[in-house]
Amino acid sequence: MYQKYKNVERVKPSGLELVDRLVGVQRVTKVTKGGRAFGFSAIVVVGDGNGVVGHGLGKSKDVASAIAKAIEDAKKNLVRIPLLDGTLPHEQKGKFGGAKVFLKPASHGTGVIAGGAVRAVLESVGVHDVLSKSQGSSNPHNVVKATLDALLQLRSAVMIAKQRGISLEKVFNG
Repeated sequence: MYQKYKNVERVKPSGLELVDRLVGVQRVTKVTKGGRAFGFSAIVVVGDGNGVVGHGLGKSKDVASAIAKAIEDAKKNLVRIPLLDGTLPHEQKGKFGGAKVFLKPASHGTGVIAGGAVRAVLESVGVHDVLSKSQGSSNPHNVVKATLDALLQLRSAVMIAKQRGISLEKVFNG
């Protein structure tokens, strides 16, 4: 899933205090000749609150096992996001399917100005001050992936200095 991003640091779940957040549970129905068969799909975001986040989808005939499967899937997709003093290093747009998300760093004390799925992802990452706007589709699956798209495009000043092969001071002073 993270092949198209440069500099994505994958993280192993061992030794991390991961907290999971349930984004949504949907009841899905399959109509058969014997009637309706109900199932559930759950989308979950896990993170350590310090720059590591992952998302997962679980499907099952009952809610509890769907959530458990989603948590296991999320732990397989952990990545590190660059943060700067509890906010983002710069503003960024993310897109997935019909969902678009705009994230903008905010000053200390602003809080997480985000709704639903975006809030779950940002709080799991450990962002404390951010402004966001979700546009287009409100489908929680696509909004979570659009938010992660925006977060995976973020680059810290240290990353930029290393990519350009210059000192950190030269990045800021030109």
